[in-house]
Amino acid sequence: MEARKVRTRVAPSPTGDPHVGTAYMALFSLCFARQHGGQFVLRIEDTDVARSTPESEAKILDSLRWLGLDWDEGPDKGGPYGPYRQSERKAIYGGYAQTLIDAGHAFPCFCTSERLDEMRREQMQRGETARYDGHCMHLPAAEVATRLPNEAHVVRMKVPATGTCIVNDRLRGEIEIDWAQIDMQVLMKTDGNPTYHLAVVVDDHLMEITHIIRGEEWINSAPKHVLLYEYFGWEMPEIIHMPLLRNPDKSKLSKRKNPTSIGFYERMGFLPEAVINYLGMLGWSMPDGEEKFSLQEMIKQFDLSRISLGAPVFDIAKLKWLNGRWLRENLSDEAFADKIIEWAYNRENLLKVIPLIKERVDVFSDVGPMAAFLVDGLPAYDESAFNTKQQSLDEIKRVLQFAVWRAEALSDWQHDTLNQLFVDLAEALTMKIRDVLGPVFVAISGKPVSPPLFDSMALIGPDMSRARLRHAIEVLGGVSKKQLKKLEKEYAGLAA
Repeated sequence: MEARKVRTRVAPSPTGDPHVGTAYMALFSLCFARQHGGQFVLRIEDTDVARSTPESEAKILDSLRWLGLDWDEGPDKGGPYGPYRQSERKAIYGGYAQTLIDAGHAFPCFCTSERLDEMRREQMQRGETARYDGHCMHLPAAEVATRLPNEAHVVRMKVPATGTCIVNDRLRGEIEIDWAQIDMQVLMKTDGNPTYHLAVVVDDHLMEITHIIRGEEWINSAPKHVLLYEYFGWEMPEIIHMPLLRNPDKSKLSKRKNPTSIGFYERMGFLPEAVINYLGMLGWSMPDGEEKFSLQEMIKQFDLSRISLGAPVFDIAKLKWLNGRWLRENLSDEAFADKIIEWAYNRENLLKVIPLIKERVDVFSDVGPMAAFLVDGLPAYDESAFNTKQQSLDEIKRVLQFAVWRAEALSDWQHDTLNQLFVDLAEALTMKIRDVLGPVFVAISGKPVSPPLFDSMALIGPDMSRARLRHAIEVLGGVSKKQLKKLEKEYAGLAA
């Protein structure tokens, strides 16, 4: 039997800033496909209708292109297995769900959220794993037929009550997981949209994906996918679960402790070659141990056996060191100048910043200090930059933390929407707008006074603006877990 042509994929959800974890999985998927002469596919998993946005999708594509991670098939390129957005494949999934129902592998579930909450509460009180109890699994066919047209329902998959699932992982060997730990997964939601678990299996099969490289957080979900492939009678792709990227304290990489947006590293002035190099060396090593290597060199030498299963630490200091090597060893003085101009001092950027400072400029030497916010990464300042005579440190951190959360939820990043964000925040906190904006001015510019705040934030973009707000909180001593829990509760009350 002829071996299938290698096909890998990366399948991000367009629900926020493009994450370095997406780039990490895309890098290894691309290297494996290229090394074997196969194809690398980009698929957008946007079935989360409430959170998915076209703006987020565009940023994902732009970020991966910036990094040089080009794909063979995708929503922008098309291909023989399209469409490549799950929202455009909605009609496909219902038929496969019905196939499972007809074969007795899935069933309609009419349980209300109140019943499910009570069921889980009772299971936890008994010390049991919270999982669906099969209440609707044995309903008479006549009753189901009567209720289907009139009652909201989901479709759940059947899962064995006993026994063990064997998950074959290319890196980890056989992983045994008891079926008693696996819930009867919802496959189709009440709104007719598929859940991730059905859509990913159907799409990977129809797109002829042969190897799935994904994070180890998906190991516990693997039995559901193994079972679905078995139910459909399809050949299971080979699975490779990569170790998760970690913060320096070994916790899972998170934006609270480390900037996770690819856009942040672009705005900071990192070279894409260095970022890709660093992501590669986090989970893999060259045969000669050299830490600095290009994407093409990684593809040429790529071997799954060289992937480390340790906990790779994403350390910005190490990334900066590596980026410095790329700047010094790969760029001539002329190329260095061109990169700086391309990054910040290009005509397009200057035309955006000139209206913000022109009225205050008397001589060109005034421009540097006024426009410094454009090229600053995370401004250097300390606690004294904030007006603690007017507000306590805790009050300032509260304002900044709420501003971060509001900014993270803002998809339309421009002057008017930013202005409204802070007007609404001041009203919600029953504070004067100047008391809300004061700490934000410092966080964004490093100074109590800056060019117009909202125009400045629009110009430096959401990734850098959010990073500077988080940086300010850390400069002020950070927020403890206890304080964060209290603020989250208060913020939820404001949102309600």
